Amino acid sequence: MVTGGAGFIGANFCHYWSATYPGDRLVVLDALTYAGNLASIEPLIQSQRVRFVHGDICDRDRVAALLREERIDTIVNFAAESHVDRSIKDPQSFLRTNVMGTHALLEAARSTWPDPATGSYRFHHVSTDEVYGSLGPADPAFTESTPYAPNSPYSASKAAADHVVRAYVHTFATPCTISNCSNNYGPYQFPEKLLPLCIVNILEGRPLPIYGDGLQIRDWLHVEDHCRAIDHILRVSDLGETWNVGGERNERDH
Repeated sequence: MVTGGAGFIGANFCHYWSATYPGDRLVVLDALTYAGNLASIEPLIQSQRVRFVHGDICDRDRVAALLREERIDTIVNFAAESHVDRSIKDPQSFLRTNVMGTHALLEAARSTWPDPATGSYRFHHVSTDEVYGSLGPADPAFTESTPYAPNSPYSASKAAADHVVRAYVHTFATPCTISNCSNNYGPYQFPEKLLPLCIVNILEGRPLPIYGDGLQIRDWLHVEDHCRAIDHILRVSDLGETWNVGGERNERDH
């Protein structure tokens, strides 16, 4: 099951997985908020490679019912509110989806899946390098052991979700892994994000948005490379491990 599978990274993951593992069928659970676009995965739905379910990850009972009905053994959780500026205007929505939604998914998995030792179950939680905070120009890149220092409601909500996932591994032996990625770009990206926004503004002759003094450095990761990394993690990672994906440099203040 791919949560948030109609969003930017989730949709790309669905296309990647369907092309790489043509024998698998995916179940996409997505609430279709502002960043969800069903057209991104419509060809997969029409070919019956994907079953789309319009729903909220906070609905634990519905998630558990889907896990039982489809005999799902793997959850890849992309579902999240993810835009920093929106989190400043509406922190509550970010806490609800990113923290309580992740908790609901974990509870659904824990109540549905048998003892992890009896099968190949996996809950993979997709997070962000923004949980680590900001870097100065001379600072080394983030690593998996970098202390968390979130600076916005968005990054704080993702950091909290990471901690909940980690707690479920250690307390309940829930079979989880976590990845923290840098900034993604590629097909199906929502137009408010930096690269598509700049491209649209250039095409329409509008000024380009500049953050701060324009000297900040950002690390960029093509979304297909991110999808390949998640595939690798699902295949080789020990349970409970955290992986950084990308160069993990982020000099923005939020």
